[in-house]
Amino acid sequence: MMEWLTNQTILITGGTGSFGRKFVRRILEYNIKKVIVFSRDELKQYEMAQEFPDSRIRFFIGDVRDKDRLYRAFDGVDVVVHAAALKQVPACEYNPFEAVKTNIYGAQNIIEAAIDRSVKRVIALSTDKAAAPINLYGATKLASDKLFVAANSYVGDKHTRFAVVRYGNVVGSRGSVVPFFKKMAATGKLPITDERMTRFWITLDQGVQFVIDCLDRMRGGEIFVPKIPSMKVVDLAKAIAPEAEIEIIGIRPGEKLHEAMITEDDARHTIEFDNYYVITPEFPWCPQEYIKQGRTLPEGFKYTSDTNTEWLTVDELRMLAEEM
Repeated sequence: MMEWLTNQTILITGGTGSFGRKFVRRILEYNIKKVIVFSRDELKQYEMAQEFPDSRIRFFIGDVRDKDRLYRAFDGVDVVVHAAALKQVPACEYNPFEAVKTNIYGAQNIIEAAIDRSVKRVIALSTDKAAAPINLYGATKLASDKLFVAANSYVGDKHTRFAVVRYGNVVGSRGSVVPFFKKMAATGKLPITDERMTRFWITLDQGVQFVIDCLDRMRGGEIFVPKIPSMKVVDLAKAIAPEAEIEIIGIRPGEKLHEAMITEDDARHTIEFDNYYVITPEFPWCPQEYIKQGRTLPEGFKYTSDTNTEWLTVDELRMLAEEM
């Protein structure tokens, strides 16, 4: 148990989403003062309030694009988890500047409000798509990651620290492939973009716990990447609907064949630990304890879903999918 969370006020942006709901449920297990759910949708907030009848929860309607609203929301806040984003790849491609306004301008608004309100710790959720991005969503999240890392350079005499957590698609969340495959199984046919496609596997519970762990270990400027298994998408289809016909429909615009979370160039300043990696900031203030405690990576290393050393079998995928 992290004693430093005792009597702390935590705010989560995008708090009514899949991650936000799971995070709130988990953080309430700690002896916190309160948790503030910051989001745009009043209906989802109402529904969430019925689900979580806890006196420590507060709901705050607002948009990360609105800096003034963030200033008000961050008053008295100790910890911010930034989960709000426009993340549907096709929607971002079709509405590019809307993605820029939320994912980039919104990130900068979070940073400025956190510094001016003396928030202690800020951790932002990133995505594998920010590593060597090929679509607009990934490009905006790469820019966001850079903003959060660099923010540690100009906090001045304030004690605010910023870090980033990067992981792949969260299996079981809204819009993920597992509920889609389960829905399509009844038709007897599962569409797959490419039979060679691989993905990292992380559950909502694992993602939430990793973020909480990184809040504890962060010193400022890190990009944390968990060590998680890979899967073949075709194996997942066999696990969910073994009798279904697999239809290859081709890779969609902006989609990668394999996920990447650490590129070969990032690996040169990445430190390895037993259960995770830390991409360290390329600034002179980089926390030196990471350099001393972790292990450097070999030249040419990259962390991608197709070169992973840990893989889930069809049977393992079947058991995991049944739990969702």
